Amino acid sequence: MSDFPTYAPSEEHELLRATVRELADAKIAPFAAEVDEDSRFPQEALDALVANELHAVHVPESYGGAGADALATVIVIEEVARACASSSLIPAVNKLGTVPVLLSGSEELKKRYLGPVARGEAMFSYALSEAEAGSDAAGMKTRAVREGDGWVLNGAKMWITNAGVSEF
Repeated sequence: MSDFPTYAPSEEHELLRATVRELADAKIAPFAAEVDEDSRFPQEALDALVANELHAVHVPESYGGAGADALATVIVIEEVARACASSSLIPAVNKLGTVPVLLSGSEELKKRYLGPVARGEAMFSYALSEAEAGSDAAGMKTRAVREGDGWVLNGAKMWITNAGVSEF
């Protein structure tokens, strides 16, 4: 128990932590070394997270998600990372990829992208790193420029998380 109960996680948050830890220990940790050694996508982790609706807990209920708060989302990511850092990028990147949609997307866009993510039918990729900037967002050179009715993307990304296995 915290010396500052106001800042202590709720009972629901602690139950979530225990649930995710148990799942991660049983279904994700056994494959962690192999995932790293083979430099492969942790499909076992995705399957386990989707089966337990923990792959994108932050998606609002109105789009088919659990509607979890920020702390619950972080707890999921933290407990998965405890078992396998690579696997923790599944819920983390789903969060990172959907934030712009949640913050600024039209209702049509939200329905188009958030529903499939919430159902575990789709994942997002995240492209931050660049050869010259690494993961320093302020140093990025890639730009999106509106041209007519569309956008022109100009730049190069490296280490795109979930590339090759994500839909968005």
